[in-house]
Amino acid sequence: MVMSFLNIILLMFISVCAVAVFKRVHLPPILAYLFAGVIAGPQLISLFAHPEEMHLLAEIGIVFLLFSLGLEFSLPKLLAMRSLVFGVGVGQMLITTAVFTAIPYLMGITISASIIIGGTLALSSTAIVIKQATEMGILNNRRTQLAISILLFQDLAVVPFLIAIPLLAASTDVSIATALIEALLKGVFVIAFLMSVGKWVLPWVFREVARTRTDELFVLTTILIALLAGGLTFYFGLSMALGAFLAGMMLGESQYKYQLEADIRPFRDILMGLFFVTVGMQLELSVLWDNFFGIIFGVLLLMVLKIILVRVASAFVNTDAIDAWSAGVKLCQIGEFSFVIAALATTHGVLTTEQSSMIVCMGVISMALTPWLMENSVIIAKRIVKNDISFEEDFSATNNEKLTNHVVICGFGRVGQSVARMLKMEGIHFVAIDMDPVRVQESRNAGEPVIFGDASQKDILLSANIKTARLVLVTFDQVDKAKQVITQTRSIMPTTDVMVRTKRDYQLESLYSAGANQVVPELQEGSLMLVSQVLHYAGVPMSRILKRVRAERKGRYDHMHGFYPGETTEISYGTEDKLEFIHAVVLSQRASCIGKAIKDIDFEKMRVSIKGLRRDGNEVKDPDSEAVLQAHDVLVIAGKPRRVERAERKLLEGS
Repeated sequence: MVMSFLNIILLMFISVCAVAVFKRVHLPPILAYLFAGVIAGPQLISLFAHPEEMHLLAEIGIVFLLFSLGLEFSLPKLLAMRSLVFGVGVGQMLITTAVFTAIPYLMGITISASIIIGGTLALSSTAIVIKQATEMGILNNRRTQLAISILLFQDLAVVPFLIAIPLLAASTDVSIATALIEALLKGVFVIAFLMSVGKWVLPWVFREVARTRTDELFVLTTILIALLAGGLTFYFGLSMALGAFLAGMMLGESQYKYQLEADIRPFRDILMGLFFVTVGMQLELSVLWDNFFGIIFGVLLLMVLKIILVRVASAFVNTDAIDAWSAGVKLCQIGEFSFVIAALATTHGVLTTEQSSMIVCMGVISMALTPWLMENSVIIAKRIVKNDISFEEDFSATNNEKLTNHVVICGFGRVGQSVARMLKMEGIHFVAIDMDPVRVQESRNAGEPVIFGDASQKDILLSANIKTARLVLVTFDQVDKAKQVITQTRSIMPTTDVMVRTKRDYQLESLYSAGANQVVPELQEGSLMLVSQVLHYAGVPMSRILKRVRAERKGRYDHMHGFYPGETTEISYGTEDKLEFIHAVVLSQRASCIGKAIKDIDFEKMRVSIKGLRRDGNEVKDPDSEAVLQAHDVLVIAGKPRRVERAERKLLEGS
């Protein structure tokens, strides 16, 4: 037990160091995880005697990844892409499998082994392509969507191979056609069931969970739904990733989309890292060394052929040439499900151990090259078609992605809605973020651009396209949460202005220190507006009133702090250290401070300030620090209630 724990700690240490070093030399984290897996694998330091034991936990990372992908591809969007999924996807899988089946068969390998080899080499890595596309911010352009359409069909195509492998073994008498028809019926049933649950049950579940306002419950429910959907499809013989994708897809049109994605992301990223580590552990260095040149040649041939075959399949639906070549470059590696098929085929004797190891070696090397290929896929595609004309990426256009120079309103309560109406009247675009599910639903039904989510989370702010916003406005009166919003905003866009609304000015300084550009205390601003109206009716020129208002704001409402307490003044628990009282201290002849200059009395140590001094019935504005206190003077001081009380005792009694 202790040894296993230490091994896990050591694996984490290797992974952290690898990611840090690879990022320093501008290489993607995926390569770092693969490298860490090679180091920790059985070929080198052998941290784990049976690395396959971690495979289930690592596969959950793929489940979460596909759940997140499903959130991006709602059912209407997927239906719109059906020609790509069932056109290009089917064509790529059939053509590529046929080509890679023919090559080993012509080399003398049995037909059953050749079919399995063809299928494993036809698959591409959903995990790497989607993760890399997400990090690059290209998930929604047309080239990446073409690649994802092919990947979605490949995930479906894994099922027939998993069914066919036991049947290709010599010991079985079951018809392959019968087994495939049975699997198809199961698949239709489970997909229809999941889509029905996603359409009618899940929105109600998340609406009730959101009403509890409990972050932990929302996160746990999200994880549970993803795992239940994956587990259900796995039970019926389909891949877990497909079930998670369907669950995410059905929630992709809901108001909880962005919060779901933000909640699942930390677990997804950690487990995806573990998945790539387990892939690295499967690399057999002895096989790589003995067949180095053959494997390298095989990888190059594999990639070139897959790029060409994706282009051929894309031609059936008249896809743009650059898009097709670019998608082919993205998908020219071997997929993670290829390892599963190869392992199962080896277990049933369809493939030899050496053949399986060769596939794994080629897969790991091709995966390692994928991040670079994806970053340069468009450049490679343009060179192939000899097109140097730059063009737009054609992002799928959700309304938020189109917004620029807009206002992000954090909190869509009464204040947030009032601000939104004024912005709308001025033709200024905005996106609001709110955690109240009922309010979000009502607002969205009315056509308001409102996102359900926690505005203090980075992913939610990114969903509101904060990178191109002109202002972030925090309207809720939760100081700690407001500071988190400020911190996250500054981490994304340091130059974006942040304005915070509070009910009172208790936390004015702390909010400014956190990075707010403007803090608007509602009580002080309301009083300031009232004062400006009073001054206007009293005959004070408007220019002078505006000058006074600006000076008061610039001085952070200095003249509006503190008040004289009365008999009805209530001091609730927890507010005694936030209120500021003004108190008049009458100096008797026996007061200890008589005869002392104001500068000789340490008001700063007492943590109170002098508001004024009255002598012989006359008010002395801004008394000089050299002024000597006399009997019967009235010293007006301000500060927190307890400090004012202690200061008065000090002035009168000297203790």
